[in-house]
Amino acid sequence: MFEALSKYDPILLAFLANMFTWMMTAAGAAMVFFFKSINQKVFNAMLGFAAGVMIAASFWSLLAPAIDMAERNGQIPWIPAVIGFLLGGAFLLLIDNLLPHLHLGLDSKEAEGLPTNWRRSVLLVLSITMHNIPEGLAVGVAFGAAFHNPEAGAFAGAIALAFGIGLQNLPEGAAISIPLRREGLSRWKAFHYGQLSGAVEPLAGVLGALLVLKITPILPYALAFAAGAMIYVVVEELIPEAQRGHETDWSSIGAMLGFATMMLLDVALG
Repeated sequence: MFEALSKYDPILLAFLANMFTWMMTAAGAAMVFFFKSINQKVFNAMLGFAAGVMIAASFWSLLAPAIDMAERNGQIPWIPAVIGFLLGGAFLLLIDNLLPHLHLGLDSKEAEGLPTNWRRSVLLVLSITMHNIPEGLAVGVAFGAAFHNPEAGAFAGAIALAFGIGLQNLPEGAAISIPLRREGLSRWKAFHYGQLSGAVEPLAGVLGALLVLKITPILPYALAFAAGAMIYVVVEELIPEAQRGHETDWSSIGAMLGFATMMLLDVALG
């Protein structure tokens, strides 16, 4: 089944895979129709799970393939991995300092990025949207890499990555829509903003696939770049938000389960 995927346009596959991850974000955001608030233990566990998935995906689906690919190309294996990884983190650092956004649970005056008079709800959505840029990029790069290495394992790994990211987008969607409902927005508005945070993923996925298809030599760097961007998001955004309150054990449990789930998907399928 996976071999048949090599016959399809990888840009189309990246777009469809990221449409799935966007739909999972929307499914999570739809929880606002059933809940107005969320237990802190559950909230921390959900964010921890998302962090665990992203950490595992960064290595199993991105860094390890980047090192293997560089070695097959006759390059020094660690150079693309290190350079790409650091560039990915630097890219997210730049976005973090430029894009106005607000972390969950903070006062509006603690918004980061360039000064703005945008509404609090918009700033909260932009904070989650920033998470989704490297996720969409990672899926797009993975499908582009599979096109250059059309083996069953490569396409299976890209599918596993998309499925894992979609899985962790489920709690991420709820993590934005339910707090927005608490902020006083209607259920429909909270859902709309929550699902909108995932809309960037198909665009980032198409861009990632297009880049690695057009500029083949950068492929190992692109895989590592996506990994670095994802790890930056985990350390800067998800872990601090998952550590709020006195229920931090639940965020650790969630992270362990998320890592194990993504590792299982990638190793079993890829």
